[in-house]
Amino acid sequence: MQVKCVICDDIHSIEDYSLQAKRLRNRRIHMYLCETCYDRIGDKTKQRHATGKFQLYEEKKQPDDFI
Repeated sequence: MQVKCVICDDIHSIEDYSLQAKRLRNRRIHMYLCETCYDRIGDKTKQRHATGKFQLYEEKKQPDDFI
């Protein structure tokens, strides 16, 4: 199966019957990232997290008054 990285636009080949190929075929929202882009994003995220200013925002939950 030919796949294209969404960041660097490189075309790679993965096995047709692999779990990753199945996810890409059946769930269109999943995107393919090549190993270099995946590692680069992971490293940058770890660097931002180490600064102490990195925050994950949780979505606001609706009150349970509507039951």
